[in-house]
Amino acid sequence: MPSATHTSASHTRHRLSSALRELLPPAALLCDAEEMRPYECDGLSAYRELPLLVALPDTIDQIRAVLAVCREYGVPVVARGAGTGLSGGALPNADGVLLSLARFNRILEIDEHNRTARVQPGVRNLAISQAAAPLGLYYAPDPSSQIACSIGGNVAENAGGVHCLKYGLTVHNIQALTFLTIEGDLISVGGAALDAPGYDLLALMTGSEGMLGIIVEIVVKLLPRPERAQVVLAAFNDIAKAGAAVAAIIGAGIVPAGLEMMDGLALRAAEEFVHAGYPTDAAAILLCELDGINEEVSERILQVRDVLNRCGATAIRTARDENEHALLWAGRKAAFPAVGRLAPDYYCMDGTIPRGRLPEVLEKIEKMSGRFGLAVANVFHAGDGNLHPLILYDANRPEELELAERFGGEILELCVAVGGTITGEHGVGIEKIDQMCVQFPAPALEQFHALKRAFDPCGLLNPGKAVPTLHRCAEFGAMHVHGGRLPFPELERF
Repeated sequence: MPSATHTSASHTRHRLSSALRELLPPAALLCDAEEMRPYECDGLSAYRELPLLVALPDTIDQIRAVLAVCREYGVPVVARGAGTGLSGGALPNADGVLLSLARFNRILEIDEHNRTARVQPGVRNLAISQAAAPLGLYYAPDPSSQIACSIGGNVAENAGGVHCLKYGLTVHNIQALTFLTIEGDLISVGGAALDAPGYDLLALMTGSEGMLGIIVEIVVKLLPRPERAQVVLAAFNDIAKAGAAVAAIIGAGIVPAGLEMMDGLALRAAEEFVHAGYPTDAAAILLCELDGINEEVSERILQVRDVLNRCGATAIRTARDENEHALLWAGRKAAFPAVGRLAPDYYCMDGTIPRGRLPEVLEKIEKMSGRFGLAVANVFHAGDGNLHPLILYDANRPEELELAERFGGEILELCVAVGGTITGEHGVGIEKIDQMCVQFPAPALEQFHALKRAFDPCGLLNPGKAVPTLHRCAEFGAMHVHGGRLPFPELERF
């Protein structure tokens, strides 16, 4: 006999589907469980939930219609791009509508003179650079998932990539946004000029994880292709030495286009997967890319090689041609899927620390790995201190997922304790919501909730994500104390 909850959900689904069928084309609404299954999670696949319905609009008016019906019935709305996010930001609400923006996939305009592209949110990150390539232009932020991830999702999570050290995150590379409020109002922020009038709502919307509005159009900045780009690979027999080399390069006044690091476990997995030519006997490698005019790159490469030698690199190699350059980066960008071959599952973390604390933090992560009995592969944007520890576990053993989550939580709290943050580019979603309680005091969280109410008074846009309630933080704090874990910023347990 069906439960009262199941009956209520079925009734709500029927009312919603009836209302939306009058406003959307038949192919724009999915109601059957099997049809909705591909939308049950994003890249954080350990958590899955079927929504009441999936809407696939292809016009702004259709999005507005979906929002109006959801507002009328008090039903939550979760916006989704390509579903490559790693923090559960696009996890559906069981009582809500999943709003897919996949059909908003057109590049509307490329302005060669102003070096901008006006695009819809479902456009793939890499497609922007491909479209701009004939003009000698490209879009700089390049997440590892750029072949699949959507620009709308990049804006929602403030995504970065291997070149964010020099060229910045998504927030630094967009010029204007157009979004729909929950009331259906169409608002544009930013503009054609570099300095837009009014409050900086453009930065506010970037990284807001679908909690403030539904983005329908984006103007991104394009950059000219540099005259030359060359990558240097350095191997180290000690991961702490590699970490120290990162700080030394930046300390020497050098700003590479990219400065990436992989530990032995990660680089061996990537080498077996891609055959990039990585030295598999190394404890860690650095990939340092220099770009600019020809003379500048030549001078910087000599400076970087000198720093690397002084920091104890056991081998240094400069890419000889474009093919080798591309292959070295291909190995780094394939590190996530490559590590997936080492264990049935892995839990990808995303925290940021001051560069100078890198050796210390890596050493403590290694000790945590021994304490939890779970291996960890480290892959990260070393130049800006953005860590991506990949915690290996087996989801077929229920206790291991819990261990991986606890391990990941301690890594994030360590990041905060050394002066960093709980996320660099993946967003908070549901994954890091408890660690928000560690990062921010109650007054700051209250301001976040006030801001949310200003944009979304009924709390229907992606509820339960990114910003925890004060009650949740109180419970989390109690768990820390009762579980024998110290509140921060104390570092004794590390």
